[in-house]
Amino acid sequence: MNTKKREPREPQQRGSFPTREELLAYLSEHPAATKREISRQFDVKGGAKIALKRLLRDLTDDGEVKRGRGKKLTRTGDLPEVTVVEVVEQDTDGELICRPTRWDGDGEPPTIVLAPGTEPNGRALGIGERFLARLKATGEGYEAQVMKRLGASAHKAIGIFRKLGRGGRVEPVDRKARQTFMIDEGDTANAVDGELVVVEPLAGRALGHPKARVREKLGRMSEPRAISLIAVHAHGIPDEFPSAVIDEAERAKPATLEGGRVDLRKVPLVTIDPPDARDHDDAVWAQPDDDPANKGGFQAIVAIADVSYYVRPSSALDREAVRRGNSVYFPDRVVPMLPEQLSADLCSLKEKVDRAIIACHLTFDAQGKLKRHRFERALMRSAARLSYNEVQDALDGKPNDKTGPLLQPILKPLEACYRTLVKARTKRSPIDLDLPEHKIEIDEQGKVKSIGLRARFDAHKLIEEFMIQANVAAAEALEAKRCPLVFRIHAPPSDEKLTALSDFLGTLNINLPKAQTITTAMLNRILEMASKTPNTELVNVVMLRSMSQAEYNPDNIGHFGLALRRYAHFTSPIRRYADLIVHRALVRAFNLGPGGLTDNEIDNLEKTAEDISAFERRAMAAERDSTDRYIAAYMSNRLGAEFVGRVSGVTRFGLFIRLAETGADGLLPVRALGREFFHHDERTHALIGEKTGLTFRLGDTVRVRLEEATPLTGGLRFDLVEGGKAGSPMRARAPRKTFQRRDRRR
Repeated sequence: MNTKKREPREPQQRGSFPTREELLAYLSEHPAATKREISRQFDVKGGAKIALKRLLRDLTDDGEVKRGRGKKLTRTGDLPEVTVVEVVEQDTDGELICRPTRWDGDGEPPTIVLAPGTEPNGRALGIGERFLARLKATGEGYEAQVMKRLGASAHKAIGIFRKLGRGGRVEPVDRKARQTFMIDEGDTANAVDGELVVVEPLAGRALGHPKARVREKLGRMSEPRAISLIAVHAHGIPDEFPSAVIDEAERAKPATLEGGRVDLRKVPLVTIDPPDARDHDDAVWAQPDDDPANKGGFQAIVAIADVSYYVRPSSALDREAVRRGNSVYFPDRVVPMLPEQLSADLCSLKEKVDRAIIACHLTFDAQGKLKRHRFERALMRSAARLSYNEVQDALDGKPNDKTGPLLQPILKPLEACYRTLVKARTKRSPIDLDLPEHKIEIDEQGKVKSIGLRARFDAHKLIEEFMIQANVAAAEALEAKRCPLVFRIHAPPSDEKLTALSDFLGTLNINLPKAQTITTAMLNRILEMASKTPNTELVNVVMLRSMSQAEYNPDNIGHFGLALRRYAHFTSPIRRYADLIVHRALVRAFNLGPGGLTDNEIDNLEKTAEDISAFERRAMAAERDSTDRYIAAYMSNRLGAEFVGRVSGVTRFGLFIRLAETGADGLLPVRALGREFFHHDERTHALIGEKTGLTFRLGDTVRVRLEEATPLTGGLRFDLVEGGKAGSPMRARAPRKTFQRRDRRR
């Protein structure tokens, strides 16, 4: 037996053992490589593996290499082979540009381009979507292949950054959020105290609060437009156009008569919009019909901007438009569906300027019934840009210098045609809810100048009725051609909501028959009865809450609220993608030229309808939140003031009060009603005192004092000054139900 002590062996150094530079170069080309893979690549064996381990440790200590899951090694500043990325923009060639959701390197992350043809199920990814990607290094960055779609971007929150030592905390603007976020020193993005920021929650907690990192700085809360920026970011509304979309819009040229477009430039079509309208996508004209067979009838034209001529299927503009779904309107700004080069210029029906349109020709009989319709691509030149106020004043006998010459030849025939349409509308009896709308005026500094309720004139109703008739004509024309489209549908109220409405109306001694099929005419009779009582606003609010929400769908069930069998949105393609689909369908059905609905679009109509319905709800929520914050900012200077208001909502935790002066809504907590316990009666929409019977019902008038106004969250809180009606004390509450624990073995 040989007992001679062996000398330690030096690691075997082979000619292929990597140098520091060679190893870093390999890791750049093969991110997420393991030590075993490196050894195999460089044929490192035996004792040389110890030297390789030492070299890798040195590179890690020096910060040039980092270790990931499964002991995988990546060069610092490089990306792992598999990681989560987010689509951020589209370049001029139509390629989607992505970025990693986590980046530990210095400076900007490397460019990631989505490999073509890798989207699952052939459905294109949209900007803001995340996916699990397999990355392949290229000479200029990375190419990504989709492994799994992850949906929308990771949850983000908006809040005010508060400096704490070297880090900070973020107070969320969402009034439903109860926790603040703690921000570590390296995750502040150099935000300053009081700055509005977008944060991304992280794993882990600090001081009992969730941790987050600052992703974007939006400026100070006191700056103009901060309120609308909060709504934009909080609801994930895209507000910047990719460069490819802007480039495509800038290359667009005005349409001409080429391609068979009809010349309607001599027809005195006029636009009628709010004075602050940012786009003008509809114009109208009407004259008595000279056909002896249609005595008392009218000929009318509703001209709509031909957006389908400029926004072609699958183009960069189209992909961005469907991602947005609709324009979003705030008191101080608009987030448009299309770039301004189109929405405010080429597609806007400007006064005295040639513009491409799809013209809807309508023929009505003396009773306002739509007899015939046809569609054509045309060129128009608006005779005048008018506001609702100007038109109403002119029709009321107070024309100005602009409307005076237009009154007899243009405005009076429009009014006469509208009066005819009212006959058919009355017979149809669409539901006629009287609901006020806020009007917020912003000054040049971005501050709220005034808040009130928007006036509604016959001029509004005139344009509204012309648009409804054009929408009906579009739906009828496409249905007759058996061309797929997206309908605007509205289902009748559910049985549960009708039962609740009937029970409520019963407390007001108003009868809603339960056994009959509900119609809008029946509901209108109830509204008319209520209009003669102090409960008119209350009944309108409760009836609105009983309605289902309208939506887009390729399957038609009719529109209950408008009492129409078929209805499609056609009149606002600048601001609604649904209307653009209908335009394309008309182009396809009637062979009107390029830009028609494609087979691929038809195959995806159901998914598109779901998406744009969701985007519409998103826009409504953002606009509502913005309005609440503007109102709170305006009211913050009136703390302690007393106001008269009505109960606009009843919950177990308090009353929502709508002020008569401004239409502002705020909370009157149940603790402010008195010391006794209040029962919430859902059937009568009331809070009732257990001992005294003091009752607060939906629609009751109260006097309140403003105790708190928080522009950050849009919240108002009131204290009760006077209100409530005497009633009978509630019976003692029934004992709580007890539940026997079920045997888990069953």
